[in-house]
Amino acid sequence: MKVPFIAAGILCATMASAEPPVLTVYTYDSFVSDWGPGPQIEAAFEAQCGCDLQFVGAGDGAALLARLRLEGVRTKADVVLGLDTNLTAAAAETGLFARHGIADVAFDLPVGWDDEMFLPYDWGYFAFVYDKTRLATPPTSFQALADAPEDLKIVIQDPRSSTPGLGLLMWVKAAYGDRAPDIWAGLAPHILTVTKGWSEAYGMFLEGEADMVLSYTTSPAYHLIAEEDDTKAAAPFDEGHYLQIEVAGRIASSDQPELAQQFLDFMLSDGFQSVIPTTNWMYPAVTPAGGLPQGFETLIAPDTALVYSAGEAARVRDVALDEWRDALSR
Repeated sequence: MKVPFIAAGILCATMASAEPPVLTVYTYDSFVSDWGPGPQIEAAFEAQCGCDLQFVGAGDGAALLARLRLEGVRTKADVVLGLDTNLTAAAAETGLFARHGIADVAFDLPVGWDDEMFLPYDWGYFAFVYDKTRLATPPTSFQALADAPEDLKIVIQDPRSSTPGLGLLMWVKAAYGDRAPDIWAGLAPHILTVTKGWSEAYGMFLEGEADMVLSYTTSPAYHLIAEEDDTKAAAPFDEGHYLQIEVAGRIASSDQPELAQQFLDFMLSDGFQSVIPTTNWMYPAVTPAGGLPQGFETLIAPDTALVYSAGEAARVRDVALDEWRDALSR
């Protein structure tokens, strides 16, 4: 049956007004994968918001900031989830983020938290993960790794596109300071390749192409809990391990500011935080009511936590990047 023109217009307008509002969240690719936290979080948030939550994968964590800088105020993002404290100072300088206005949260972090723009949702320590069946005695310091036989190979990520890759630069710099170039010179022969992101690097490790991969102290929990495989372990380093705190922030130019704020509130609730340990395989920023899953107690606990403040990280980043680049170009 044909609908008269005026009636059709009214019908279309009614249908349009009935469509749920869309909240767009930029994040990294592994977050939105089938095995990542994205699908569960999307279902849980949509059940309470009456909206359409759309996650948009934008490469690895550091690539998020590059995309935001390119898009500027024209970005379609309402929320950005997946930056870390090595990038928050640079992200704040873009002027794209709004204050979150959330206070008095009992975060379960190794350090205090006081940031008006960014809220943490998980945290962990960087580590080199190895397979105990292939590498019986892993190196337990950067110096030991540098001094190891040259056929011991590692896979790392590019610090210009990957937050773990940038975290490794910060780790070496925080542990060795002015000696960092010498450490990189020793590590360079062991680097099989530098991948754009974490997923590619970890996949190469699992395929047996490298002895160790830059990842997290929590990565073995995935193999233990999801696969009942206890052959993967994180090597404890004598220098300590660098702390990563992952954060989210809302975009000031968002046309859905209330929904964006609602999402940040939800991010700190059990509905979000309880999903993190067994999907993102990190420690939740707010420990859920049920605590951590069985298996997390087997993970190594670094004796020393290394971390730069957001401002310090911004100051040393370019120097550390130059040291890394010089070592790998020789």
